[in-house]
Amino acid sequence: MGSAETDETLESYGTEIGNRTNSLTRFREWILVDGNRLLIAASISVGVFVLFLSLNELGVIAFVNDDSITRLAGGMIAGTFSLVTLVVSINQLILSQEFASADSARSRIGGVMEFRDSIAETAGVPAAPASPTRLLELIVESIDRQARELAEATDIDDEEARRLIGEYTNRIDESTARIDETLEHTTFGTFEAVSAAIAYDAAWQLYVARHLRGRYDDALSSEANAAFDDLIDTLEQFNVAQEHFKTTYLQRELTRFSQLTIYMGVPAILSAMLIGFLYAGFAGPTVSVVVLPYVVSALIAVVVSPLALLVSYILRTATVTRRTASVGPMVPQKDPEAGPFSVVYGEQAD
Repeated sequence: MGSAETDETLESYGTEIGNRTNSLTRFREWILVDGNRLLIAASISVGVFVLFLSLNELGVIAFVNDDSITRLAGGMIAGTFSLVTLVVSINQLILSQEFASADSARSRIGGVMEFRDSIAETAGVPAAPASPTRLLELIVESIDRQARELAEATDIDDEEARRLIGEYTNRIDESTARIDETLEHTTFGTFEAVSAAIAYDAAWQLYVARHLRGRYDDALSSEANAAFDDLIDTLEQFNVAQEHFKTTYLQRELTRFSQLTIYMGVPAILSAMLIGFLYAGFAGPTVSVVVLPYVVSALIAVVVSPLALLVSYILRTATVTRRTASVGPMVPQKDPEAGPFSVVYGEQAD
């Protein structure tokens, strides 16, 4: 059985968006999360164009066989139609979440208003801000203030408890300072605001707070216990806001992806048809053999543009979803050995 040692650090072991250590990691994060999706999609298409030209120059492929090129064009047309159909299905799935009866809509709005009222009460303001970014800032400020109150209230004789709670509140102070600086310069329409919300490891902080609250309950004063309770409630509020804004962002992102795919689907299908028409003449290709590789490679780059959009958008949405796969203090993305606490059955009773 594991021991009840508490010597490990209180640092979160989770993967945070924006946590970069070297050039390779920064490049990977740019591809997966930070980079402009249209720029990445365009880079993929340009890369396909350069790849086909390079292979032609090396003699690996050729553009003079009529039968192979026309078969390729037919396959590209069918593939593009299938991709567009898939995207339309995704868009219909997103739209289905927006349809609601009057009762469902009223219940949803009532839940949102109740949540906003609880945030306003916690922060001591007349009403919670309407802007999602400002709302997150308000919750973060409440977390920081309550962590400071907890640190001030933890004047106890238990040296281990005082040390761990001090480390914990210092960690919260550092985390809230980072996210507050990010939110001050962003709006909800940008991905930076969403990434700041999902990068803040409120689930881990909630887990640590609940553990410390239960472990040192008898040693803490009534003021410290009350400060713990307030901090836990506010961290739960942040978790709810984090999930709500993440869901809203993913809906907007996938809807934007659907629109762009439809926009690029028509040129892609026309380009695939044009490739077939280039080789429809009885005498072979209708353009000069010198420029033929450039023309066909450019048309293929246009054909793969919907696929490039799919790759760029799914990379980000899948990464965001994987890194935020948690509900409250349940953090499945953590390593099983990630500290800071190890417990055994019946420890509290002992």
